[in-house]
Amino acid sequence: MSLSNSSARYGSLAKLFHWLTALGIFIMIPLGITANNAPNGNEAELAWKVQLFSAHKTLGIAVLVLAVIRIAWMLTQPKPAPLHPERKLETLAAETVHILLYGSLILVPISGWIEHAATTGFAPILWPLGQSLPFVPQSPALAETMAGAHIVLERVLVISLFLHIAGALKHAFVDRDQTLARMLPGQADIPETQTEQHAKLPIALALVAWVAAFGVAVILGVFDHGPAQSADLEQVETDWQVQSGELGLTIQQFGKPVAGAFETWTAAITYDETLPDGKIGTVEVTVSIGSVSIGSVTSQALGADYFDNAQFPTATFSADILRTDGAHHADGTLTLRGAALPLSFPFDLQLDGDSATMTASFALNRQDFGIGANMQDEGQLANTVDVNVALTATR
Repeated sequence: MSLSNSSARYGSLAKLFHWLTALGIFIMIPLGITANNAPNGNEAELAWKVQLFSAHKTLGIAVLVLAVIRIAWMLTQPKPAPLHPERKLETLAAETVHILLYGSLILVPISGWIEHAATTGFAPILWPLGQSLPFVPQSPALAETMAGAHIVLERVLVISLFLHIAGALKHAFVDRDQTLARMLPGQADIPETQTEQHAKLPIALALVAWVAAFGVAVILGVFDHGPAQSADLEQVETDWQVQSGELGLTIQQFGKPVAGAFETWTAAITYDETLPDGKIGTVEVTVSIGSVSIGSVTSQALGADYFDNAQFPTATFSADILRTDGAHHADGTLTLRGAALPLSFPFDLQLDGDSATMTASFALNRQDFGIGANMQDEGQLANTVDVNVALTATR
């Protein structure tokens, strides 16, 4: 059999690309669903979940490369004409589904790859390509958007695949023609016909289908990634009003840092630099746990085994501000996940009239607060959590 297509049938190379792609899809989609639904309540379960996601991502890149090669080959080849050209609507529908399939084979893995590159995750791609992409920043917002796009595009792929298979079965068992036989191994006895030109209308209809899919997704809230689980915090009375700030944290998962931050928190601050050394102020910080973002493990972090946001929606830190020989530190109590423990740390303070800039870094042991108590292997999840604080306040 010829490697190239003819006016009647597909060549052996097109057939090989077709069935390899089909095999990849039929493995990749169930693998992704299984990985997404796999539990992660203990070390063994988490390790298995990581392997599943890594396999899914790695296979996705392979399918993407195969799809690019397949499309490039297709564009150089004649396209066998439909066996029933008089069925114009059916032919148009079939061509549109083909375009949706080809496009999805590119867009689904690309969206997943961008999501992976934009966040710090725990499941690496196993190809030696690195874990980042050019021009893709580390951005939780971008990662969440691409996660939504990945879901939408995957649904379009599944629907298109279902329609494609249904059409092939109709040709085989209802029409009893040679449409399916043209893509099967071997050489079917099909008369030569005029080759078909690649039409523009199916491309336009496919674009409409993608736009419609994203429109439905927006209506259903697929892209709504706001802090829906975030506790509403009341305004606080404070002598110093925070104008800007960051409350960040970094964990070590599988030996790699994963950075995150709490988006919603309040700080009530009293501070009088004219007082003598000793206690010269107080601070009370309330943090909405549900506002945390930690790369691809955010949902896991909010679960019952970790922050347990449902039962403990806020954390508080109440402390005295102390100064000794010009050096400042906070000495107080951190209440997190129902545990109240002493916490003291130094911080840097720069005053400029009625404006102050404060920065601090300190470490916590997650086990002290029962966070991830079932995760004892520090190779998977380190006990130490690095916290960094930076804020600017005005009096």
